[in-house]
Amino acid sequence: MDWLHTIFQKSPESALFLSLAVGYLIGQINFGKFQLGGVGGSLIAAVVISQAGVQIDNGVKSVMFAVFIYAVGYDSGPQFFNSINRKTLREIAMAVFLAVTALVTVIVCAKLFGLNKGLAAGLAGGALTQSAIIGTAGDAIARLGLSADETKALQADVAIAYAVTYVFGSLGAIIVCVNLLPKFMGQSLKDASVEAEKALAGGASAGPGPGQISALPALVGRAYRVTRGGAAGRTVAQIEMDDQDLIAIERIRRAGHALEPRPDIMLEAGDIVLVVGRREVMVSAAAHIGEEVADTDGISVVMQKRQGVFTKRGMNRTTIAAVRATVDRDLRHGVYIHDISRAGLALPVLPETQLEHGDVITFYGSPQDTKRAVDAAGYELPYTDKTDFIYMGVGIVLGLLIGLVVVNVGGIPLTLGSGGGCLLAGLLFGWMRGKHPMYGVMPPAASQLLKDFGLAAFVAVVGLNSGLQAVVTVKQSGLTIFLLGAFVTLFPLVLTMLFGRYVLRYDNAALLAGALTGSRSANPAFGGVLDKAESAVPTVPFAITYALANVLLTLLGPLVVGLV
Repeated sequence: MDWLHTIFQKSPESALFLSLAVGYLIGQINFGKFQLGGVGGSLIAAVVISQAGVQIDNGVKSVMFAVFIYAVGYDSGPQFFNSINRKTLREIAMAVFLAVTALVTVIVCAKLFGLNKGLAAGLAGGALTQSAIIGTAGDAIARLGLSADETKALQADVAIAYAVTYVFGSLGAIIVCVNLLPKFMGQSLKDASVEAEKALAGGASAGPGPGQISALPALVGRAYRVTRGGAAGRTVAQIEMDDQDLIAIERIRRAGHALEPRPDIMLEAGDIVLVVGRREVMVSAAAHIGEEVADTDGISVVMQKRQGVFTKRGMNRTTIAAVRATVDRDLRHGVYIHDISRAGLALPVLPETQLEHGDVITFYGSPQDTKRAVDAAGYELPYTDKTDFIYMGVGIVLGLLIGLVVVNVGGIPLTLGSGGGCLLAGLLFGWMRGKHPMYGVMPPAASQLLKDFGLAAFVAVVGLNSGLQAVVTVKQSGLTIFLLGAFVTLFPLVLTMLFGRYVLRYDNAALLAGALTGSRSANPAFGGVLDKAESAVPTVPFAITYALANVLLTLLGPLVVGLV
């Protein structure tokens, strides 16, 4: 043990990365259908490694948590602000109800069993599986004006209670949402999803997940040989107009030579033409062109997806059909709308869909056609994997400044701290990025890295710095904390389930399960719900309540510290 202590004294950062490596290895172990996860595993690994004697500078902890919580807010910002409207009042009410119920439950348990501020906050973080509470609560404790030893002890208690209650926090959510809820509703999640899909048949269907492609893509290319009874003797423009310009002839090969497919070119029998268009139209194209052929040598063309930000003057809140009617045929030739997003949310590509300034439209077609379309719609949004560190840096600084504000309510100092401040700044900057997509680029992979590494490193530092004290506290009150954690996990969930069924009038088990797991920010439980539902139906209410829960549950940290 002495040699390990010597290594960690000379290189404390090695203890940090060892905790992450071992922790994520532990987190991958299956206990039935349950996994501890990388964050919980890192905390346990760090506590064990800390017994060798190691200290990490608290500045590392602060930086890691700041970037983590900012990234959480940045990703949730568009959904968070977009979810606050009349159509989602039911989901908003559910998320708020669970957060308030959980807060009251934690405070009552702390008062009845004499828990200090640190244990109470850790109880909330672990039982509700909201790891960010460790940071927001620890930051609030640091601002109480206590001595250094008292502050360190309370912050250690946060991590200890979190570790003791986290496992059942995840398992309990699965038990309620995946097993208890369908029995309570008298409806399996799979049957409920089928029922909801039938009711929502007119809506846009969910797209393929990561690593998946559709077997029936919306936009396709086909090669046809022109026949005398088909397109022979007709111009390119006439053929395209037969299908209301929903197809485009992109290449023509005649006697082994390529021809430019100008609108006035007349096709001859034996020509090979490459036609690109929407699949439903292409099915009938052979009827007035000719037979489909596999010979595409010399006529293949590279197609491109190009993103453009819609800023066309005088066309804000105009439908796709109306825009199409006002655009010259030559301008829209060979260009198709692949998808549309608004503040990070996908919109259905339907004639009646209204376009708003700031919408990101992905055009599909040849490089020259898509470039023409983007210039006409507004301006191009280039694909990039580089993060805008100017935007990110300003956002985090603003969040840290917000965290310095302290408000005394009844003699109780309440503050968001650096964690809550960075969360709010992330929400705001993420929302602004959705409105003005040219600025503040943070690719999804970069954001995920900040969240995963930031939180895991933060929790590992907490475990390394407080591990020795943790062993003592667990021996003294570990069983009590565990039982209280089970109660805090189950009681708010069951109460919110009843609230959703009888007050909010959820009558579909899949929708209620999605909303409930999102309100608890319970990712493992949501995975179980999707597995049982065999459908993406629960995702719709989950996305709304999850965005709200990430904010509301994270703010429980300073509230528990201030009220206990």
